[in-house]
Amino acid sequence: MNKKERAKFVAEELEKLYPNPPIPLDHTDPFTLLVAVMLSAQTTDKKVNEVTPDLFARANNPKAMSLLEVDEIKHLIRQIGLSNTKAKNLKRLSEMIEEKHGGEVPATFEELEMLPGVGHKTASVVMSQAFGNPAFPVDTHIHRLMHRWKLSNGKSVEQTEKDAKRLFPKEIWNKLHLQIIYYGREFSPARGWDLERDFISKKILSQ
Repeated sequence: MNKKERAKFVAEELEKLYPNPPIPLDHTDPFTLLVAVMLSAQTTDKKVNEVTPDLFARANNPKAMSLLEVDEIKHLIRQIGLSNTKAKNLKRLSEMIEEKHGGEVPATFEELEMLPGVGHKTASVVMSQAFGNPAFPVDTHIHRLMHRWKLSNGKSVEQTEKDAKRLFPKEIWNKLHLQIIYYGREFSPARGWDLERDFISKKILSQ
């Protein structure tokens, strides 16, 4: 298989496995999604979903979050890595959304990436999952699998994102990035990888 054929094979197999992949982070609107994605850096989605119900019970909109003290936010998210930095960013980000965007999460990459603690990957998730704009957020699973499937040289996440966007049709980006994450977790993890179980990689590597 050449690269184009490998990409087609991957997309077809993932569509069979995960026709309707849910967003792994619990949320109700763009703001709660933004918060959940920010919190998920260097932490599992499972842990974020355990912590956010208490946080959102206190503040599920920018105004309410901006009124909380940093220490209170930190206490509510204390089980999550980098809680100190994330608490400061959450308060400032909420204040900025209130002050500059009328309390609404901005819907452009440029404006999102100007918010404290929001990098390109976080902005990509919000743009794709909250606003339906084509984006291809690259997390560790996607970075690993694009390299494993010989679809990218894996030198950097930026390069992996460019390669993914070039290889896959734009209309499937938003769904496909979730499908790859689910496949990575279930069949192709970083630790305890079993090639026999990882049927997509097995097929590609046998060519």
